[in-house]
Amino acid sequence: MNADFQPSALAHTHQFVVTPEDIDDFGHANNVVWVRWVNEAAIAHSNAVGLSAERLQEMDAIWVVRKHEIEYLAPAFVGQSLQCATWPAAVRGATSLRRSVFTCEGRVLARAQTLWALLHAVNGKPRRVSLELMAAYGYVPGAGDHI
Repeated sequence: MNADFQPSALAHTHQFVVTPEDIDDFGHANNVVWVRWVNEAAIAHSNAVGLSAERLQEMDAIWVVRKHEIEYLAPAFVGQSLQCATWPAAVRGATSLRRSVFTCEGRVLARAQTLWALLHAVNGKPRRVSLELMAAYGYVPGAGDHI
């Protein structure tokens, strides 16, 4: 999973601090918390570009996760300030692949990729992801796109 994890120039940066509630019995951020952070970064990106949950609902669109993959490289500890660069890397049909890189003081702690599906909010059926929608997230189609 380490290939293609160079953040796009248009990547969104989400910053947060690891809290005591994020820590597991081993003294570092719990696996489930990393999944939450991936989601929070994606939602922050969507909100930052004017595509809040409410706006997407008005557009008869909702994003749902189909698959998460996280590669843990180093632990995160309470009190650390983390940055997550996140960006859409590929689009096909009703799906979009989003990549995220978590760093602390320049050190990569984790890399994640999430396969999102776009659905009609009204009936829950898959909806083709338009390039116009993805352009709002800073997505630029390229020859290397693949899902």
